[in-house]
Amino acid sequence: MKSALFVWGGWEGHEPKQCVDIFAPLLRAEGYEVTISDTLDAYLNREAMQRYNLIVQVFTMATISREQEHGLLDAIRSGVGYAGWHGGMADAFRQNTEYQFMVGGQWVAHPGNIIDYTVNIANHDHPITAGLNDFRMHSEQYYMHVDPSNTVLATTTFSGEYCPWIDGTVMPVVWTRMWGQGRVSYCSLGHVARDFDVPEARELVRRGMLWASR
Repeated sequence: MKSALFVWGGWEGHEPKQCVDIFAPLLRAEGYEVTISDTLDAYLNREAMQRYNLIVQVFTMATISREQEHGLLDAIRSGVGYAGWHGGMADAFRQNTEYQFMVGGQWVAHPGNIIDYTVNIANHDHPITAGLNDFRMHSEQYYMHVDPSNTVLATTTFSGEYCPWIDGTVMPVVWTRMWGQGRVSYCSLGHVARDFDVPEARELVRRGMLWASR
């Protein structure tokens, strides 16, 4: 049986537990044994970390110890998949550049805060995005610093209404990458749990978890 570890915590504004309660059952439905932890100390158990097929982190604006970070990065490097969304993955540990190197991006702004915007599917052949069409969101439109080596699957374009100097900027929303032998999948959607009422947003994360899983 495949196994997955969810690690949640950090800033409560991102409703980490509520989001885990959405996605843990989806993995169980796919036949995964799911472990849920509310502490980064889960990363210290090196033996257990190596046994997981997938790690899903939902931990915004927190700090991670050197030992915890090494436990996580070493597991991914060895082949354990890593997936997540929004700030729980890409605004987790602002001081840890090696972690950000692994993720492939870091949140820096969401101009206008909660706004209407479009997500455009950029790759219609990848398993994460195949069969999905462009769709609308009413949430935070993440402006990010991103790694040019990412494989970008979906994007959004900034209007410049709130920051005129970024008018027309095309920003990745969904990407994949490798970290050693481990697959990494990220989706910038999901500010709060109700964002996943949008079927496409929920499906992008579900498929991203399955794709990343060892």
